[in-house]
Amino acid sequence: MSLKSTTSAQTRFLRRGISKILWLKQVNDPKWPTRTEINEPNAFDLTRSVSDIEGWALENDPIETPDMGSTFNSSIPGNDKADKSSLTFYEDRHSDAIEQHLSKGAKGWIVLLRKGDIPGSRSLDVFPVQVATRAATYSTGNEAAKFKVDFTVVDEPSLDAVVPKAFHTLPKPGEECDDEPGHGHRRDHDVDVTVVRTTATAATVHEHDED
Repeated sequence: MSLKSTTSAQTRFLRRGISKILWLKQVNDPKWPTRTEINEPNAFDLTRSVSDIEGWALENDPIETPDMGSTFNSSIPGNDKADKSSLTFYEDRHSDAIEQHLSKGAKGWIVLLRKGDIPGSRSLDVFPVQVATRAATYSTGNEAAKFKVDFTVVDEPSLDAVVPKAFHTLPKPGEECDDEPGHGHRRDHDVDVTVVRTTATAATVHEHDED
């Protein structure tokens, strides 16, 4: 009996051009970040400026548990820890926006949208961090100017969080709408309502139909 390959059902992808990296100023619940929190102005998109990435993984320090009954050194899970994590950026000759956000000592959250911004996907990782160091890298080689930011992970990261649902925006006033001709313009059956007197229990209004 032949075994069916499990790889045939996969949709493999290249992280470049798909994954996103954000810096968030505030997060109420790292396990359930909201759409407002991962959008501007709370979020600052770092994706297109990143040239290299290191770390951003949760590791475990196992505890060895040997016993007299076996020559095999068994082990049990120990403390979790986050590996040393950093981001290397291309340096912008005219802007210091990234440097301002990621100044030494700055606290915030690095968010990794591993599979991109796909609402409902359980592929959002949230790392509470503090900027440990930020330093320019120097080279005489034929390469773009860069600087490196090292982060300390100050609390347990939230892995595999759900990408929040996207906002549904309504047409702006004055925009045409295909299913409602004249949308945004005054129509003959529009009614002006003017409040002329209010009390604690009721309000009296007069309606002025269009001529």
